[in-house]
Amino acid sequence: MSLKQILLGRTLPTSAHAEERLTIPAALAVLSSDALSSVAYATEEILLVLIAAGSGALSLSLPIALVIVVLLAIVILSYRQTIRAYPQGGGSYIVARENLGLLPGLVAGGSLMIDYILTVTVSVTAGTAALTSALPNLQPYGVDLCLLFIVLLTVANLRGVRESGNLFMIPTYAFVVGIFALIVMGMFQQATGQIQSIPQPIAAAQPIGLFFILRAFSAGCTALTGVEAISDGVLAFKPPEWKNARKTLLFLGVILSGMFLGITYLTQIYDVVPEEGQTAVSLLGREILGNDSPLYYFLQVATLLILLLAANTSFADFPRLCYFLARDGFLPRQFAMLGDRLVYSNGILLLSLCAALLVVVFRGSTNAVIPLYAVGVFTSFTLSQAGMVRHWFKERTSGWKPSAVMNGVGAAATLIVLLVIISTKFLLGAWLVIVAIPIVVMLFLAIRQHYRYVAKRLSIEGYAPRSYIARPKTDTVTHPAVVVVGQLNRGTIEALDYARSIADEVVAVHVDIGTTDRQKLHERWDSFESDILLVILDSPYRSLIQPIIEFVSDFEYDHPDVLSTIIIPTFVTRTWWEGLLHNQTAFFLKRALRAKRSRVVTSFRYYL
Repeated sequence: MSLKQILLGRTLPTSAHAEERLTIPAALAVLSSDALSSVAYATEEILLVLIAAGSGALSLSLPIALVIVVLLAIVILSYRQTIRAYPQGGGSYIVARENLGLLPGLVAGGSLMIDYILTVTVSVTAGTAALTSALPNLQPYGVDLCLLFIVLLTVANLRGVRESGNLFMIPTYAFVVGIFALIVMGMFQQATGQIQSIPQPIAAAQPIGLFFILRAFSAGCTALTGVEAISDGVLAFKPPEWKNARKTLLFLGVILSGMFLGITYLTQIYDVVPEEGQTAVSLLGREILGNDSPLYYFLQVATLLILLLAANTSFADFPRLCYFLARDGFLPRQFAMLGDRLVYSNGILLLSLCAALLVVVFRGSTNAVIPLYAVGVFTSFTLSQAGMVRHWFKERTSGWKPSAVMNGVGAAATLIVLLVIISTKFLLGAWLVIVAIPIVVMLFLAIRQHYRYVAKRLSIEGYAPRSYIARPKTDTVTHPAVVVVGQLNRGTIEALDYARSIADEVVAVHVDIGTTDRQKLHERWDSFESDILLVILDSPYRSLIQPIIEFVSDFEYDHPDVLSTIIIPTFVTRTWWEGLLHNQTAFFLKRALRAKRSRVVTSFRYYL
């Protein structure tokens, strides 16, 4: 057994691919962990801004939280309309592209990709902060712990972790119960006069102004991250899917609002001031539950687990988004291929690499990453809701006007918040995302342009193969050849012409990993290469190489006393970076065949 199999498990057949359908309680745990976990840091982000204006400014945290809850209600009501219109799942990329056009769709897709990367970074760093708040001796190892958690999440998802509702309900509901227990106990202590905290006077470093308040508001808007996950995953629900998704979204709004307002209120009555090495939730836990109370450690462990679960949702959503973009030709096609464990392995690896890089660059600091976070979220919010307005005006189905108004209000509200976030956080790091999004979009367009160029160069539309005279069949085969056929294109046809010129028996072999339209391939084959046998091999484990290795071994066994030539057509790109957009199957196949001691293996190059 190889190291890869030890870490990731045995390869699964495509037939084992199945999706678990979720009940409302299970879906709330699986799809809402990102949004619910934001309670662990959203209030603290508001306080970190307000503290600059002195201890008196901290009283503004509750009014700001109330405004954010109103915004949350608008966003949730808007996404309920999206779920009704897109019962098959309406992610921002799909909604924006279908209704606003290609460019807005790509902006939404690029924003979501950045958002998912930042979700992993923020969730892992915040989870590590919860752990080191409870165990201060671990604080010097914060970055190492973050990287360890990313590695564990990567391995778990490469193994094909299923979004098991029953399993994921434990950390989610443990966190919800822990937070509400903290709120109830804190309010009970207030009602019974047990609060003995003495406010610490803090001098103001800057005046309170509109821009200052808006900055605190934009910091707290991280509480809205993850709300769109339910509209993306409608098909994960048990029937009736869209109705259950709408109910779950409503429950999410109520629970999230209650926890966010409750924690913000407690920070006021307990005069919690953010401090180095301790999160706001940890400080509240120590005040209300006691420093060494088992309930305090329960709260911190639950916080760590839900934040890791929130990061895990990105490991499901990011590869899925990459699949859609790759399917449409905007990302390398490798991102659309299932790995050995029936997951989009390349998307998982890209996500973990980017998140790990951000952890190292920002030294594992949640507060340093937060300014980058909300830009991508609210960009996709705005484009999705604007796309829904266009959708209602196009469809004009029953009751479309109230839905259009609701989505219009949502689009306007999220656009205003986006502008506020950009203006208040630009110099704090938001400029990085603002610059990154158009770069990502340009990359999408460059990739699509390359694939279109390749398709045009390889197209057999109107192409006539050069005239040839088939070699006469003989009783004794002296030089057989096998041509590996990926797709029927100009490069393949020229490789077959070459094989025909050197061999007296030619067999073409194609591997079907479950995506081949066999009837169409046979029809096109008969119109071009009717004198050469085409063999189609099944590959239930999606391997392109192993079936060919086995076929070649059998072929050489059937022709023991002659030299067989294995011809692998491959096209040569114009630049090195274009080569990265194509899988390297030909290279790995040649290595595998040589390892099996196939005697003559040659590449037939077609230059683009």
